[in-house]
This record gives sequence, C-alpha cells and structure tokens, in this order.
Amino acid sequence: MTIEFPAIEPPSERVRTEALARHGVLTKPVGSLGRLEELGAWVAACQGECPPKPFTRPRVVVFAGDHGVAQHGVSAYPSEVTGQMVANFLAGGAAVNVLANVAGATVRVVDVAVDSDTAVGEFKVRRGSGSIDREDALTHEEAEKAIGIGRKLVDDEVDGGADLLIAGDMGIGNTTPAAVLIAALTGSEPVAVVGRGTGIDDQGWMRKTAAIRDALRRARPVINDPVALLATASGADLAAMAGFLAQAAVRKTPVILDGVVVGAAAVVAEELAPGARDWWVAGHRSVEPAHTLALGHLSLEPLLEFDMRLGEGSGAVAALPLVVMATRILAEMATFDSAGISGPA
Repeated sequence: MTIEFPAIEPPSERVRTEALARHGVLTKPVGSLGRLEELGAWVAACQGECPPKPFTRPRVVVFAGDHGVAQHGVSAYPSEVTGQMVANFLAGGAAVNVLANVAGATVRVVDVAVDSDTAVGEFKVRRGSGSIDREDALTHEEAEKAIGIGRKLVDDEVDGGADLLIAGDMGIGNTTPAAVLIAALTGSEPVAVVGRGTGIDDQGWMRKTAAIRDALRRARPVINDPVALLATASGADLAAMAGFLAQAAVRKTPVILDGVVVGAAAVVAEELAPGARDWWVAGHRSVEPAHTLALGHLSLEPLLEFDMRLGEGSGAVAALPLVVMATRILAEMATFDSAGISGPA
C-alpha cells in the first residue's frame, strides 16, 4: 500500500476577499475587531460562501496511544495513566470534556496504541509504540495503517455531519516523539525542542533530552519520506493524527490545531499533503518550546496564549468560541444600510 493524498485545493480566495469586503460595511470601523475579522474571512473561505454558515457539529477526536520511550524516565506519570484517562474521557470527566460541553463540541476518543485493553479499541494498531531512542516506533505497514485510520476517521466524521474538526492527544511520553518530529523537520537541535511535558524534574529533563538526541539521530536520514519518518520516530497515535489532519484538508473541513503533539502531527501532515495547513488555524501556543517552532514552520499565529500544555485538544477547544464568534459576526451583524446608520465619510 502506498500513501497518496490528492492535491489540496486551498480555501476560496475569492470568498475570503468577499468576506473582508463585507467587514467593511458592517456597523463598526473597518478593522476594529482585529483578528476576529481575518478569522471569520478564513471560515468563509473554507466554507466557500459569504456570509459563512454557523457551525452545527464541531467534533473533537482524541487519539490515545502509549510510547515505549515512557519506560525510560521521560515522563512524570506512569504509562498506565493513558488507559485510565481513556476511561475518564468516556465518562466525561476530563478537561476536554468539560471545555467541549461549554464550547458546544462533542468528543470522541479512539485507542490507536494504548498498552492495555479499552472500550474503544476498534482501531488499535498495536499495544504501545516502540522506544524511538533505540528502535522504530512502528513498522512501515503499521505507519501506513495508522495514517489510513486517521483518514477514515475524518471521512466518518464529515460524512456524519461534522463541520469543524479538532484533534486531541492522550499518551504518556508523547511529547518526546512530538519533539523529535518537530526537530527533524525544522532542523532544530534537541535542547531547542525539549520541554517539561507532564512536569518532569531536572533529572527527567536530562533523560528526555538524551532520548530526543538519540531518536533524532535515527530520524534524520528519513526526513524526506514522511511515512518512514512516522514509522521511525512517532507512534501510531501521531501517525493517525497526521493522516487525520491531511484528510481534513482533502475534505475541505476547517481544523483548529491544539498543542505540541498535534502540532508535530501537523508538521508531518503538511509533508504528506502540501497545502493542508491552509485549512488549519492554531488554537493556542503551548508552553512546550517545540510548539513555537512548529507554528513558525507552518506560518500559523496562535489565537490564544494561555500557558496551556495539557493536550487532549483542550487549547483548541478553548479557542473554539472565538472561531464561532468570528463566523457569526459575518453572518449576523447588521450592515450600515440595513441598520440605517451612516457609514464612514
């Protein structure tokens, strides 16, 4: 099986121009709503119509998976927390569940590589991914399978009515492969990408830096082959997320990106399907240093800077109300003519 994505068609530049022009006749000074105006125009361009339609089914898909590197002291939490958190998502008790309830989104969790049995293992590729500092995360076939799962999830969700997508992550140790992917594709050194993740101490930080260094040494020879890179240095969850983000662009569905793990998947997704990034907006900037490098690489400016680093899709969901507001301003705000208000001289 060979992974191929069709050429990505960008959001409509004609509609974006039309949306910006519409902002010029709404009852406010031009530009006075700042980035909300650009954001609304992006939504209109993605939908291909102005004014844009309000979102009816924003959907969060959380990708869960374990990582062999977590066994080597790179996280403050043990690996069994991944499976325990999957149960917490299903019970509605995680942060992303609460945030999604407030923001009007629904949450789905998918076990791609959790190293235990879960109630959502339909798409499980394997139990845990290899320890990337000393072995490949996946076989080439498993990487392709994971990418295909991400693509199928998008098709299922969009065909089911989802009109905005958010990818979330859950996996103890997953910021380590995320840092490696970002370092590999941005040409950065380990010390520039290593962060505190779940809150590791200085000794953990040194172990994590060494693991990233060793994994990066293994990853650099395959940076021109995104599938091989995912097999070498990611995990089934990250590979599935990369397929998910690329396929969302194929299906012309806007995406709000989350933090460093989703950001790493996005950097690879842009390699899989060049131009996919035009269909994404960055929900926030994580405090993980690699995330800033990923956003710069993708030429995306975050909507929020709230010092968040949880993952789960939480930062993206926190930004969702801004996207909704930007959309509804274009759709519902009065024009000078309709309100009988004198426009600018």
